[in-house]
Amino acid sequence: MNKSPEKVKTEKLLKKICRKVGTTMRDHSLLDEGDHVLVGLSGGKDSMILLQALAERKAAVPFDFGLTAVHVEATGIGYQIDKDKLSLFCENLNVPLHYKTIKPDLEKETSKSACFICSWNRRKELFNLANELDCNKLALGHHRNDAVETLLLNMIYHGSISSLPYSLNMFEGKIQLIRPLMDLDERMLEEYSALNNLVKVEKSCPHEESTQRERIAQLIKQIEGIHSKAPYNMFKSMDKIFTEYLPGRNSF
Repeated sequence: MNKSPEKVKTEKLLKKICRKVGTTMRDHSLLDEGDHVLVGLSGGKDSMILLQALAERKAAVPFDFGLTAVHVEATGIGYQIDKDKLSLFCENLNVPLHYKTIKPDLEKETSKSACFICSWNRRKELFNLANELDCNKLALGHHRNDAVETLLLNMIYHGSISSLPYSLNMFEGKIQLIRPLMDLDERMLEEYSALNNLVKVEKSCPHEESTQRERIAQLIKQIEGIHSKAPYNMFKSMDKIFTEYLPGRNSF
């Protein structure tokens, strides 16, 4: 039976994504034989594509590594997760899925946004689960656009130049946080998600449109209107820092 043009396009795009993920993981030494990788599966397109790409890599690489997914459900926030869809997605990839429920206290630190508190508690629980499940690597679905947004967030709101590294050793090297999607443009992920009907399996959080990050995302779109390659150039600029042409702390 001949495949439909849409099916062919979907498969080609997935191969392109997986090849890029493979190159990123190779160039930045994100994966080694015997690793056990825990994927933080939010239910959004990025983490689901990340898990799909890692499952493909597991079948393709000439060595063995473990792959496990986990969803940390935050109650009292206002979003809902479709556990059946998420479980079926992992089952089709032959990846075990664990669920963990937490209840962030939004009233404890009123100076911080609901998104920050929720994200911080989810991340903390991911590290706890990585330790419990004997996983030495924690994979998150951040992509190139996330890195550029974080760069601008830190510059504008915190007066620092920093972003999202490809990998980061945590807890004296016991757990390595890795970001295999970092070289991918979000538009490619959105295109694959639409072609593959990879809809979100969670009801959107009521806080997500009012965050600083959302405002920065809109700013980047405006910058892109000035120069189409601006977001990519901002990402690459983090590899080309000429400190001799920066004022430095002694200039203030």
